[in-house]
Amino acid sequence: MTRTLLGILPVLLATAFAKAPGPAPRFDAWRIIGPGGGGTMIAPTISPHDANLVVEHCDMTGAYITHDGGLSWRMFNLRSVVNTFAFDPKNANVIYAGNAALWRSEDKGRSWSMIFPNPRKNTVEHQLGDHSDYVLTSAAPAYPEKRGEITAIAIDPAGSQRIDIAFAEGRGASVLLESNDGGRSWKQTANFARPVLKLAFSQSGLLAVSGQAVYRIAKNGSKALAQLGSGITAVSAAHKEGATWFYATTQEGVFVSEDGGRTWRTATPRLGQQSGRFEAIAASEEHATTAYAGFRDLQLGDGRDYRFNGIAKTVDGGKSWTIVHKESNKPSANLTGSWIEERAPQGGRDIWFDAPYTLGVAPANPDICYATDLFRTCRTLNGGKSWEEVNSVEAGTDRWTTRGLDVTTNYGVEFDPFDRRHIFIDYTDIGAFQSYDGGASWQTATVGVPERWRNTTYWLAFDPKVKGLMWGAFSGVHDLPRPKMWRRRDPLSFVGGVAMSTDGGKHWTPSNQSMPETSVTHILVDPKSPVGRRTIYACGFGRGVYKSTDNGKTWALKNEGITELKPFAWRITLADDGTLYLVVARRNEGRYGETTGSGALYKSVDGAGHWVKMKLPNGTNGPNGLTLDPRDNRRMYLAAWGQERSDVDTGGGVFLSTDAGNTWGPIFQDSQHVYDVTVDPRNPDVLYSCGFDAAAYRSVDRGAHWTRIRGYNFKWGHRVIPDPNDGSKIYITTYGGSVWHGPAAGDPKAAEDISTPVPVAH
Repeated sequence: MTRTLLGILPVLLATAFAKAPGPAPRFDAWRIIGPGGGGTMIAPTISPHDANLVVEHCDMTGAYITHDGGLSWRMFNLRSVVNTFAFDPKNANVIYAGNAALWRSEDKGRSWSMIFPNPRKNTVEHQLGDHSDYVLTSAAPAYPEKRGEITAIAIDPAGSQRIDIAFAEGRGASVLLESNDGGRSWKQTANFARPVLKLAFSQSGLLAVSGQAVYRIAKNGSKALAQLGSGITAVSAAHKEGATWFYATTQEGVFVSEDGGRTWRTATPRLGQQSGRFEAIAASEEHATTAYAGFRDLQLGDGRDYRFNGIAKTVDGGKSWTIVHKESNKPSANLTGSWIEERAPQGGRDIWFDAPYTLGVAPANPDICYATDLFRTCRTLNGGKSWEEVNSVEAGTDRWTTRGLDVTTNYGVEFDPFDRRHIFIDYTDIGAFQSYDGGASWQTATVGVPERWRNTTYWLAFDPKVKGLMWGAFSGVHDLPRPKMWRRRDPLSFVGGVAMSTDGGKHWTPSNQSMPETSVTHILVDPKSPVGRRTIYACGFGRGVYKSTDNGKTWALKNEGITELKPFAWRITLADDGTLYLVVARRNEGRYGETTGSGALYKSVDGAGHWVKMKLPNGTNGPNGLTLDPRDNRRMYLAAWGQERSDVDTGGGVFLSTDAGNTWGPIFQDSQHVYDVTVDPRNPDVLYSCGFDAAAYRSVDRGAHWTRIRGYNFKWGHRVIPDPNDGSKIYITTYGGSVWHGPAAGDPKAAEDISTPVPVAH
């Protein structure tokens, strides 16, 4: 039987006995909910042994695996963004992944062990900076002292004991490391001025692609072969009759080498284009003449103004190309899409569909190709004749659910007070979604929100007495309060506002008279205010606190007493006696020793008429969330972000005050990047904390002791939300990992993604 038939046979069998698409089974009691998709996927890598086995990663620390050709996916997490994957060419069970460490799975992705650096050689995990970056230090031989990431992996097809990795240090300089004993010991073999994009074995030995050239790695160092005119931006390797082929993209176009990088020829697709560029590239490893190239801004010279994004294909080694997928102001005609295409044109203008970021072709079957872009993963099984999105499943008219391939940031899970099966999720990038069936299916919930506000829904608030009446906090700027969003932009330029719905979120109308456009990050309704004339508070990020006493029709800025310039108003809390508490996010990077831009905590006893600054815990400058004990509002829990030091952040965690904020004491500091702390309304003795340190925690004694919630392990978490429909369960919102739903006490039998954990610096 030929390798081509072997490669396609699993796909044919899967098609013949196909199950319905949906989330892949997890190895615990948790499930991921939402519409699926929603963020950038990268580097689809297909097993040479089984074309149904595919791994890819995202830019938000999640990695994903499918065993059924994209019908279902399971997320796993290796502490930070995975840069590269590789399959063992001999052993179908073995997969490698690289980030700050080299990881190996020997059970087809179910569990992962760290093999470089050696976890037993004083290897320590550090969680540093605003994003709690994953950094390792280790006494293991050959592990670089500078912070860096693995950018390429190669397993010798002649013997799986030899593993080569490229490790990018500092500002791009790279070292090449080699193991000949399956990862037990390592030695450095070469240095490069720029990151290594690809490692590939050829008949002449190991080849490395870096900068403008391919390098041959020999015992006496590396040797550059023929250079291209500019830096290589993407590269793919294949083999034909003993020769190693490379396809590469640069700023000048597409190039092909049939001799391992010694010579190159121009292979830029000639499609009659007048402009545009080629970016992503991928070839079928065992069918070197077949490759797919992603293009952006291609103007085809047909007299129309449209510029296209899409994919071209060659079957003759780049001598000729045909377009197999193209989009401009509408989806490709040969694409089976999802809610993403349905939602895109809601603003009333043509939407630019994104170009492929990365491509992956099955090594044994050139007809199978995966493509990823800003929001989607698509797949073809027939050489590009047709494409299908593999992130979502249609669950009814305008209703969708996930296949497990989710890259979404979310802030709240909210429940209609008149129908608790009517659930909302507040999202970054995709606005808000709602479910009418308890979370089984989802549809967009931002119809009528101005398009320039529609990117992010930060919070929703309901009128507790008027069915269908609700208000939303909307913003054109996502990911607040992370510094990357305001570092180079004046917050006064941010757009957004408050919108109101009278039909339970089906339609929205802007409701921000007298409020300038601003990123509204939180909204709060005073339930004791008169029906029809509700008092509402809104946080304008970079402007302060706005108040309305007429159901949100008009607004007034209420900043008296707030001393911060352009205050990053983030969260507002209302006590039973009417006292308001305001969290102002810090406007610095959180590096230890920064003397300006600290966050703040304020209170007002006169309905925001005047604010008084409160004390923060000693050494803390990054307040992030405040929660009150419903039985005694003087008992307060503060979530805080740590300040970055060289080895461990300080000043973060959960802090307790029993005297209404006059004094504070730490009650939880195992995590230094706590996003929020939650009190269970059914039993206020039960607390939850969650943050950016790959865990969520639970306390059943008001914070005296904490236990990790087993089974949840996503790196960047937001907040825990008790499930009002099931007291034994919780929701956890995340920064890039969708919404998790599972047991409040955790799953004691949950399988761990990482089988070789290392100590965390404290």
